[in-house]
Amino acid sequence: MLLLDPDFEDAVKDEIIGQHSNAVFAVKKAGKDLADFFSAMEDNEYMQQRCADFLDISDRIARVLENADCNLSTIDEPVILMADDLTPGETIQMDTTNVLAFVTGGGSVNSHTAILARSIGITAVVNTGVEADTKLNGHMGIVDGDMGRVLIDPEDEILEKYEEKLKKYNDEKKSLEELRTVSTVTRSGRKIDLYANVGNIQDVVRAVDSGADGIGLFRSEFLYIGKADFPSEEEQFESYKKAAELMNGKEVIIRTLDIGADKKADYLNLGKEENPAMGMRAIRICLKHPEIFKTQLRAIYRASAFGTISVMFPMITSAHEVERALQITDDVKKELSDKSIRYGEVKRGIMIETPAAAVMSDILAEKVDFFSIGTNDLTQYTLAMDRQNPEMSEFLDMHSPAVLRLIKMTVRNAHEKNVKVGICGELGADPKLTEFFINNEVDELSVSAPKILSLRKHIRELE
Repeated sequence: MLLLDPDFEDAVKDEIIGQHSNAVFAVKKAGKDLADFFSAMEDNEYMQQRCADFLDISDRIARVLENADCNLSTIDEPVILMADDLTPGETIQMDTTNVLAFVTGGGSVNSHTAILARSIGITAVVNTGVEADTKLNGHMGIVDGDMGRVLIDPEDEILEKYEEKLKKYNDEKKSLEELRTVSTVTRSGRKIDLYANVGNIQDVVRAVDSGADGIGLFRSEFLYIGKADFPSEEEQFESYKKAAELMNGKEVIIRTLDIGADKKADYLNLGKEENPAMGMRAIRICLKHPEIFKTQLRAIYRASAFGTISVMFPMITSAHEVERALQITDDVKKELSDKSIRYGEVKRGIMIETPAAAVMSDILAEKVDFFSIGTNDLTQYTLAMDRQNPEMSEFLDMHSPAVLRLIKMTVRNAHEKNVKVGICGELGADPKLTEFFINNEVDELSVSAPKILSLRKHIRELE
């Protein structure tokens, strides 16, 4: 509808005819002028929010005019993808058979984009400070994720060195395949479950292939991102059902909608926030809009008839939020029962990713079946540092004693109430903290599927 707006069309034509501007410039200027016009309507929040829509529309038209529109799921040849930055939605749609690696000028190693790259097993170097340039198209490149290096047109000697390194990596990867079906047990007999973090069905397939003991985090928000409207109940049901069937009886923990901060769905019309990481996101959206929440919960409970599904609520800060979420799930169960719709036994848990939840973990443990500690956000909120901000990289201590104390306290409080505890943040795959987690009796580590076998090997070598 915005695209057909006569004001927008007239503004583009006037710029081309009156100022002799080229089409791309005219479209971008018209979009910006209209965005500024709507942004100035301080007494009408709804109209203010339309400014982002005009910017989006004008940007998309300009990309088509420049022949720069790119669907990352349809790339049909092996490439290194270079961009100024990528959103989580763009990252999750990559065809990893052809996108061999990606490089961004901006971004942060702690962003959701970087985290998703690790979950789908793709090499990435972010925040290089280098702008994407089409002059690089067709050139040979090497992306070294371990060292954070990008080499363009390397000399033969360097190329041979990296080919040897790649061969060694593939040999080690092949040797790890022997660990797909063995238990994750230390030499002293301490067992720990290794689950996988996933964002879509392709990730679930990777988890199965990696010998995961279950799915510790199904990021359901990626059913919402990159779409023009909400996913239907049926669409969600089919996705959750497929995940449950692929895992063949192993637990699948589905995190309810966690939109907010850098994970956006424009149709939610959340509006601009000064600090979106601490604003309207995750469980807050679900409790404010219970109709959205109920649609997702119905899909989850219906899918639970086809496997072992658990549900967990993100960004919890109080017992009241948990009680409201549990009441809504009870309402959904009653609705399904009244309609004679089948569902399974669904365990209900929460994510511990705010200091408030960690400090209140003794009380929260009385209300739920399990905890999952999201170390990425727990670190961000404990240290009061935006993990999306690349300037924070040198200050963001992922091994902060403050965060480790909160984790230790949370596990102790949970176990006193016989509540299971998992780790589903990036620290779960950090070999420097594996012994800390085991010694503090964490029940489960949930990591990206490509990390499972190497982590299993590491744990089996520990005393």
